[in-house]
Amino acid sequence: MEMVLDDRSAPAAALALTAEDVLARQDRIPVWTLPRSYLAIIGVGYFFTFFDIADIGYTMPAIAAEFGLSNSETLFVALALGLIGYVIGSIVIGAIADRVGRYRTLVVTLTITALGSFLDATATGIVSLSIWRFVTGFGVGADLNLVSTYVGELAPAGQRGRISNLTFLVGILGQALTPFIALALVPNFAWGWRAMFVIGGLIASIGVIARFQLPESPRWLALHGRVEEADAVVRRMEQGARMRAIELPPPQPRAVSAELHAFPFRALLAPPYRGRLVLLAAMWFCWYIGNYGFLGDAATLVAEQGFAVGSSLLFLGIGALGYPVGALLMACIADRFERRLLIFCSTLVWLAGMLLIGAKSDETMLVAGSFLASLALGLYLQVAYTYTAELFPTRARASGFALSDGIGHAGGAVGALLLPALVGATSFFVGFLGIGLTGVLAGLIALLGPRTSGRRLEDVSH
Repeated sequence: MEMVLDDRSAPAAALALTAEDVLARQDRIPVWTLPRSYLAIIGVGYFFTFFDIADIGYTMPAIAAEFGLSNSETLFVALALGLIGYVIGSIVIGAIADRVGRYRTLVVTLTITALGSFLDATATGIVSLSIWRFVTGFGVGADLNLVSTYVGELAPAGQRGRISNLTFLVGILGQALTPFIALALVPNFAWGWRAMFVIGGLIASIGVIARFQLPESPRWLALHGRVEEADAVVRRMEQGARMRAIELPPPQPRAVSAELHAFPFRALLAPPYRGRLVLLAAMWFCWYIGNYGFLGDAATLVAEQGFAVGSSLLFLGIGALGYPVGALLMACIADRFERRLLIFCSTLVWLAGMLLIGAKSDETMLVAGSFLASLALGLYLQVAYTYTAELFPTRARASGFALSDGIGHAGGAVGALLLPALVGATSFFVGFLGIGLTGVLAGLIALLGPRTSGRRLEDVSH
């Protein structure tokens, strides 16, 4: 199969053999051989993402009181604008990343999130807060997209799920710690909500500085004719393997078809990617209904059931310990079973959590339900992110992830409105049962997708 490379300095045929060889050498490395610190550095972006997602839910009651916002205005600022920015940022920067590379855009995205979070803290009313929440969402959406794409392209096939989840574990601590930080600041200080955004900005700034030492994806480099640079990264990976006394088998080059386009989304319009895009968008749409409904509205709804705001934050904070537990558990099993099956099983845990919260028979049940819900989030999110990135080709992987996740985030807007409306129209139990069932539907949709665990990315993408 002929490989079409975007390079004007050398014959495409010669480069094709070299690029195929570089990718074959990378694929024979069975373990992560780059510095392990890279996983933590990448995870800082995740940390900010989940810190920010949880942060806005815990700070909005104080922001609404200070700015005199109505319930509809609160939802608009807290969720709608952030989600719009998230979707636009993911799609726009995802397409750019497929053209100019993963590394440079990873630095840009976290810079945008840092700036947005600092500006959130300076808001003086609904207009300025709305603008800055859009900017923050723009960076968050793009960064989450690129992290999953980047890690998947560097990790060995047999450990792609495990390594992705270890990176995610660093990030999910943001969602686990946020309730406790919010509990200490928001109820006790008038400026507490501003301090939360400053903390987020500082975390993102640390991540920006640290990311300058990361390498570019050798898969992206080889695909774009920069084979010598790809070879340098792979040689470094091979050297790391030899230092660990790992015997590398002979490389087995396989044909690679680039078919590069100026507009990466064009590749997604042809089969099999068109069908995969529809499937993944539907999966994420159903999942985000419950995800954003729970994260954005649960604290307020619990408070309306008679619990003090501080107490409801505490209950959800204790439950949030399930995030890292779920991520760690998934890191242990992500490559032992098919990812689509793991996604489905995670949604069953989610349903159990929603049922316990909906019952709200006592504080113990509320905490147990919150723990199961956060456990399910820790189990589901990264394995689903990994699965999404795996189903698209390198030439349009970031774009495919962006469109799937971006379209799916419309479900987040639905969930933010649906849960309070459903609780108001029916009952607390029915509301949480509803978002539990939408989660299970996401798992059922995932079962329709192709097999990916342990397979070479180029094999999956075909």
